[in-house]
Amino acid sequence: MLKEEFKLVQYDRRGRQKGDLSHFSLENARRVQAFHSSFPVYHKTPLVSLKNTAKELGLGEVYIKDESFRFGLNAFKVLGGSFAIGNFLAQKTGQSIENFTYKDLISEETRRKLGEMTFVTATDGNHGRGIAWTARMLKQKAVVYMPKGSAKERLENILAEGAEAAITELNYDEAVRFAHKQGEEKGWIMVQDTAWKGYEDIPLWIMQGYGTMAYEAYTQLTEKPTHIFLQAGVGSMAGAVTAFFAALYKEECPIITIVEPNKADCIFQTAQAKDGKLHNVTGEMDTIMAGLACGEPCSIGWEILKEYGDNFISCPDYVAAQGMRILGNPIKGDERIVSGESGAATFGCVAEIMRNPALREWKEKLKLDEHARVLCFSTEGDTDQKGYQRIVWDGAFSGGIN
Repeated sequence: MLKEEFKLVQYDRRGRQKGDLSHFSLENARRVQAFHSSFPVYHKTPLVSLKNTAKELGLGEVYIKDESFRFGLNAFKVLGGSFAIGNFLAQKTGQSIENFTYKDLISEETRRKLGEMTFVTATDGNHGRGIAWTARMLKQKAVVYMPKGSAKERLENILAEGAEAAITELNYDEAVRFAHKQGEEKGWIMVQDTAWKGYEDIPLWIMQGYGTMAYEAYTQLTEKPTHIFLQAGVGSMAGAVTAFFAALYKEECPIITIVEPNKADCIFQTAQAKDGKLHNVTGEMDTIMAGLACGEPCSIGWEILKEYGDNFISCPDYVAAQGMRILGNPIKGDERIVSGESGAATFGCVAEIMRNPALREWKEKLKLDEHARVLCFSTEGDTDQKGYQRIVWDGAFSGGIN
């Protein structure tokens, strides 16, 4: 039963790695980080070494990039939305983002040129909050649509940023299409990390914005990781981080593993099919990993992952719950990390593979041993505090080893 819930597809690096990574080069990442650092609230988020926990798991090292400290918003998503909106506004004024800072964006001269704009998006919470925050910071407007089942706390956080927001009766991908339709009808600017034909510039800018997180981790690491585990919704963050490290390390790139929930594993299904087509997941996708509950892959992200991703894993919800509990209660001497369901997915997957006898053969397949140095990104904190407490305190979504 357990092994049926875990699914793995492996890609051979030989004959691949031919994609264009120029948008995610070290130079471009520095440029993106320079833009983000112009915001008064900017500071690097911590890279935490869980040395003792790694030893307990049978690994050489575990590094966690803790995005719960990002811009006071408890999640990394604002990096993408702010850079995309900044790029859009800079181009509207005839400027390059390289010469455009936060102060330029809020200047009276810029406001006279641009007037008031409305940015629209669909989100489970973190991305929408980032768009709402950016719009408020830049004195613009935001409209946010959320899928059915979204946490009320996440809605309230978006409303607190001054945006117009509502939870719909649609799933995530339907909410994206609805937001796009509203934008077309009302002249709003769509800011979404899902790309499709004719809508690629803004998703690319969002992905480049995520590069700040990868670039910071690179500057904070004291040694090169052997493994990088990345969670995927539409695959834009996973694609962006993969592209940065692949461009940086080239043939010596760490082993890249993509992790998704069973109920929303569109990247896994696309990787498994190997037919050159994108494969969607439909329905409610009722996983606890709300930030990963996306059924349609980002075309730009997949083009990167199919060339540079090594492993694709589909896993059950209890993996994320386990990751939350262990990160919140690491081995003595390690720093505690508050990580939400989507943020803890990758570390939880690593921990389950290392601890569960039924998955012993996976260690060898993924080359996870006492020499492995694993990098994970905790992309959110407790953005749904009641949900976090239910999982960590009450043991909801327990499973795996006994």
